[in-house]
Amino acid sequence: MKWGTNKGSRVAGGDKFDQDSSSVEELAVGAPVQVFPETDQQQGGVIVEDFGQSAGQAIDIGTNRIAEAARRWAVRLNNGDLVFVDSHQLKPL
Repeated sequence: MKWGTNKGSRVAGGDKFDQDSSSVEELAVGAPVQVFPETDQQQGGVIVEDFGQSAGQAIDIGTNRIAEAARRWAVRLNNGDLVFVDSHQLKPL
C-alpha cells in the first residue's frame, strides 16, 4: 500500500462514529491530529490513510466474533507506531 496517495483530499461525509461535522471536515490524509484526545493514551500523529466507506462491520459466525469492525483512519504516531482509529478518537490540530 502506498501511504499518502490521497494526500490533500477532504472528507465529504464521515463514519458512523463522527463526533461533529466541523471537526470531521478537518480530518484528511496528511493532517496532524491528536489520537485518543483528553485520555492518558493521548498522542500526536499524522493521518496516513482514509479508508472511508470501506471501513466494514464486525464479523460474527454464530456466537463467535471473528473480527471487529475495521477503523476509518490509519495514523502514524510521532513515535513511529501505526494505529487504526475512528473519527471520534481523533482531534484535528
